[in-house]
Amino acid sequence: MVVIAELVAGQGQRGDLAALARSFAAQCLAKEAGCRQFQVVELETSPDHLLFFEVYDDAAAFDAHRCSDHLARFKAAFKDLVVGEQPLRLGQLR
Repeated sequence: MVVIAELVAGQGQRGDLAALARSFAAQCLAKEAGCRQFQVVELETSPDHLLFFEVYDDAAAFDAHRCSDHLARFKAAFKDLVVGEQPLRLGQLR
């Protein structure tokens, strides 16, 4: 299962948000058996946007991610760094 998330950093916050996001990605990979890939992409075409490219074994693994303590901590930590969040995009690798 592929999940693409996208956050919009507040003015001057992209660096702090990117650092926080990379730390979060490492936690996901270390703590979640079903998380196979988690990349933080700094978009050149939209400089304030960070894209998250995530791959999970299945929907159950993604549900476990959504219920994780580290996701709750990440959301609390980024709330003052972002001004927007795009809807999640879900898909399958073929």
